[in-house]
Amino acid sequence: MDKKKNPIIAFLLAFIPGVGLMYLGKVLRGVLFILVLMASFPVAFVGAQVLNWDGFAFITIGFAFLLYLISIVNTALVASRMLKANEASREPVVESDSGQLSTERFYTIILSMVPGLGHFQLGLMNRGVTFLATFLGVAAMILFVTAMTGRGEFMVFLIVLPVVWVYNFFDTMQLLNKKQAGEVLTDRSVLEDLEAQHEGGRKSKAFATFLSMFPGAGHLYLGYQKRGIQLMAAFLFSIYILDVLRLGIFLFLVPIIWFYSFFDGLQRATKHGKEPFEDTPIVSYLINQQKWVGIGLMLLGVYYLATNIMMPLSLPFLEKYGIDPYHVMNSFIQPGIVCLLLIGGGIKLVSGSKKAHSKEEVSE
Repeated sequence: MDKKKNPIIAFLLAFIPGVGLMYLGKVLRGVLFILVLMASFPVAFVGAQVLNWDGFAFITIGFAFLLYLISIVNTALVASRMLKANEASREPVVESDSGQLSTERFYTIILSMVPGLGHFQLGLMNRGVTFLATFLGVAAMILFVTAMTGRGEFMVFLIVLPVVWVYNFFDTMQLLNKKQAGEVLTDRSVLEDLEAQHEGGRKSKAFATFLSMFPGAGHLYLGYQKRGIQLMAAFLFSIYILDVLRLGIFLFLVPIIWFYSFFDGLQRATKHGKEPFEDTPIVSYLINQQKWVGIGLMLLGVYYLATNIMMPLSLPFLEKYGIDPYHVMNSFIQPGIVCLLLIGGGIKLVSGSKKAHSKEEVSE
């Protein structure tokens, strides 16, 4: 391999399928990636037309995108090995220590714009691959699931990507400062760091804060199982039920749940180890009301039975009388369910406030 090849240029060219590998001298491998990826699109289109199944196109393009991610990771690994080989065989040059440090810092900052590449620059291949694979893998999975299901609500999980990016950048800067301070860096993944902390019975407050970006995840990591499960279920169920019942006017509830969960997770992480551990659920009322929860689940099952089985079966019969069951469902039944829920919730709040007021008067 030519030692004059610039690994930074190779990293950038890696985002064009196969070009980065060809630049590094892996011509056959790069051409193979290009041909397979170019062939995947006509195969997806023709296969979907022949099989009369759009899912074939989504699956084929999903595998092509996965192969594209593999080509990027492979290019990064080859360039990293080349960089190490060049540093090992490089002849000593007359350059000040401050100049070397500033050059290394410059390249590391530039490369850390792409998760994992800054770690490659520092020689931490395992840690870099973890960040790069996590970032690209999460993006690929979210886009694939969104395309397969046809529901744009899954795009909300793309919020994980900037979180991973920020965590990667600050982790790279921390490791860079340690290296330039003369410390020896250990090439291990973030998961290995967490396992080392668990062996000592400690929990990372920084990682708990990072996980709190997803409602309930930080609580589960810190051991607040009841609180974490309720927050996670409330967040995911609210997105789902608002979409099913077409309650776009109540979408403001989703960011409220997210912000509450995030700041509650920050508070729990700050107090962890300083105060007695107490896993108090968010809604303690539901713990002793399994009967009503069960009734709610049964009603939800009846709703899905009616919309997914009974309505399609009765459609030919009702069309003879000019009745569109889907129009009736969307225009009357769903708004009626929403009205009943709002009225029932309002009655519950009013009756609860009256009971509390009467108890205060008796105590006085």
